[in-house]
Amino acid sequence: MTFLSATLDRVKPSPTIAMSTKAGEMKAAGQDVISLSAGEPDFDTPDHIKAAAIAAINAGKTKYTAPDGIPELKQAICAKFKRDNALDYTPAQISVGTGGKQILYNALMATLNAGDEVVIPAPYWVSYPDMVLLAGGVPVVAEASIDTGFKLTPDQLEAAITDKTKWLIFNSPSNPTGAGYTWDEMKALTDVLLRHPHVWVMSDDMYEHLVFDDFKFCSPAQVEPKLYDRTLTVNGVSKAYAMTGWRIGYAGGPTQLIGAMRKVQSQSTSNPSSISQWAAVEALNGPQDFLAGNNALFQRRRDLVVSMLNDAAGINCPTPDGAFYVYPSIAGCIGKTSEAGTVINTDEAFATALLEETGIAVVFGAAFGLSPNFRISYATSDAELTDACTRIQSFCASLK
Repeated sequence: MTFLSATLDRVKPSPTIAMSTKAGEMKAAGQDVISLSAGEPDFDTPDHIKAAAIAAINAGKTKYTAPDGIPELKQAICAKFKRDNALDYTPAQISVGTGGKQILYNALMATLNAGDEVVIPAPYWVSYPDMVLLAGGVPVVAEASIDTGFKLTPDQLEAAITDKTKWLIFNSPSNPTGAGYTWDEMKALTDVLLRHPHVWVMSDDMYEHLVFDDFKFCSPAQVEPKLYDRTLTVNGVSKAYAMTGWRIGYAGGPTQLIGAMRKVQSQSTSNPSSISQWAAVEALNGPQDFLAGNNALFQRRRDLVVSMLNDAAGINCPTPDGAFYVYPSIAGCIGKTSEAGTVINTDEAFATALLEETGIAVVFGAAFGLSPNFRISYATSDAELTDACTRIQSFCASLK
């Protein structure tokens, strides 16, 4: 259709959504499918948060709000940043959007000019490069490897930065790998950024509360206060609070940037759902004790999946620090052929054959910028994870 914008030629549909959709269609057709492709907790939103939303409805808090958030939520976000991250923000430095994705998109739309570069460590969340492209920028992928635990080294960051670099998009713990940066590892990267004062930092902290073992979360502006004035610290209630469908993300940053993001949002979606905002107030201000119990369950699932995948022929699965994903390498499967005759020459071929021949839906690594790997979301029951990993073991054992 010639009337469509050429901008659409720059981007591709989300592979995670595409895989979830295909798995859903197979399931609807009566096939035995286990989908491990969606990035959302299987827990229900906690009752006290749902009660706050119901109370907001009953109190008639159902009207338009300020484009980027109600004062009560901005105050709650300021308190959260101070409590959890030792970051001081005022309400004028806070933006609330319809999910973390809108916050990231608004920031890129408000700041990128044609030719501006954005450094994105790989493996990356699938939407980062496409959002940069939609905003007219140039994604510059800096590949981390399994040998460094999927973490970017200071030398790699230094090599990726040019005079055209405007942003570094940083995600810890990571989607898709679950890799988290320690304080010392983060400090080594912020030391590089101090040498390049034209580079801003977009820190995606969405998985902050989903960490395991003795890993301690930290954020760039927390580790290096000198970066405070050029850091956008992004977070949300989706993952830790099991509120993916409520669609509330937020960020703290310099007032001028926040104002520019408000302008973008005021002419696109305007305010996020008023009811969701009041629910988010309760999420941030209310009891936090359930987070530890959820993390313990996720850690058990992580250990189950890592153990079973490492028992599969041709798979090497590192142990992640957080989030609810694993990102195993299938280097040992490349070049083999499945029982149905599919040649496993890429991780996309592996994922497709796995779904079609065993009913297990995963997302292939090329979608995240690093191959040959695949991503599993272990945010589902132990029984389903055990069944799925058993099928993956059988599939890998059958490769010739």
